[in-house]
Amino acid sequence: MSGATVTATDADFDEVVLKSDKPVLVDFWAAWCGPCRQIAPSLEAIAAEHTEKLTVVKLNIDENPGVAAKYGIMSIPTMNVYKGGEVVKTIVGAKPKAAIEKDLAEFIG
Repeated sequence: MSGATVTATDADFDEVVLKSDKPVLVDFWAAWCGPCRQIAPSLEAIAAEHTEKLTVVKLNIDENPGVAAKYGIMSIPTMNVYKGGEVVKTIVGAKPKAAIEKDLAEFIG
């Protein structure tokens, strides 16, 4: 596992994300997605800086299509924030780190 982000799969999604006691930002991504690669360093930095308040999880939709289908992920990058097992916020598209942090202010503020 590299850095501060956590990798989830269809098999362990419930355990890693839905049962977490703190908010979880799930980054739905794929290896062929340029914008996904573009935001990866920002998400890594956010994970490292806000580790007490937020868990950042990456889920490769090509390898784990079940979760992506369950949550209706139609385009990537899409980031869902889960709290108490529910989606409480969705962020779609590549954004600069500051914009992502602004979107996450209620969770990391």
